[in-house]
Amino acid sequence: MKQFKVLVLTDHSNHKAGNSLYPLARIMCQHPNCAQLDVATRGNNLNDRFFKDFVAKEMLVSRVDEHFTFSKDGEAFLRNRSKELLAQYDVIWLRLPPPLSPEFLAFLTKELSDKLIINAPEGIFQTGSKAFLMNFPDICPPMKICRSVADIKAFKNQFPIVLKPFREYGGRGIVKIDGDRVQEGKQEMTFDAFVAKIKSSDIEYLGVKFLKNVSQGDKRIVVVNGKIMEASLRLPPKDSWICNVAMGGSFHSAHVDEEEAQIIERINPTLSEMGIVMYGIDTLVDDDGKRILSEINATSIGGLPQAAKLTGKPLVEEAIDLIWNYITEKKLEKDAVTKRK
Repeated sequence: MKQFKVLVLTDHSNHKAGNSLYPLARIMCQHPNCAQLDVATRGNNLNDRFFKDFVAKEMLVSRVDEHFTFSKDGEAFLRNRSKELLAQYDVIWLRLPPPLSPEFLAFLTKELSDKLIINAPEGIFQTGSKAFLMNFPDICPPMKICRSVADIKAFKNQFPIVLKPFREYGGRGIVKIDGDRVQEGKQEMTFDAFVAKIKSSDIEYLGVKFLKNVSQGDKRIVVVNGKIMEASLRLPPKDSWICNVAMGGSFHSAHVDEEEAQIIERINPTLSEMGIVMYGIDTLVDDDGKRILSEINATSIGGLPQAAKLTGKPLVEEAIDLIWNYITEKKLEKDAVTKRK
């Protein structure tokens, strides 16, 4: 059986107890295809030459074993440490939080071109913009790219809208406009006041029709190598319409319906072609009561360990098997292409 050495890139300084990296890595290192699994953190300044100076030579890493567990003091990143050459690794697994700068992603693509990177940096960059949804207008709510005040006015005159900054995440920067009333977070203002606020800045929003059924919740669906793993429903707090847990939303177990399975079937070939192996989508209920696509997330997707506890299913093990299947297939393909050159 072919074995591979894998390096995980993360930032333990923002980890919390529920971070998915730890159970995923513990299972991954025990897989028969794993020759070695190390993790390097951006949270250690000894790795600044890689993460900040973009020098791809060696890193301080920690070897992952069955004791790799979260702790507030980051003890898992203080054990089994060594300096290792990047050249020895076959696979780089990105488990860094968003946002990832375009400069860093370009650096990974250029300097680690001989490695299989999960998810592919170029795929992360493209899907990281809300504008990427414009590739799938048939399964999304009415949308418009807004790069000027005139664009915003034209769109908001049709119906209430939501403006999403291209590269924000976690519900940050979202604006709701209903006629002359503008709501940004918990702040309310007139449309003229909003225009005065943004007119001197670069305007890059995805405008989306505001859906009256948003209170029915935002469903997150996790997909690994084309297979639907689990779903969870996030409901907005009573005083808000934003469902993100980081913004006060609540988390509930859920099931994937036929419409959502069709959404995955529609987008997965495109994402797979872009090297996106593990991703999450969010769906909302449109004004006709049908689930439609509202977000695609391809950076450091979590939630599987929590879903496994709720459902009793071995979701972490299944996800790791699917990732190893992908690695084996794609790495052998990549090596064959390299040999032909």
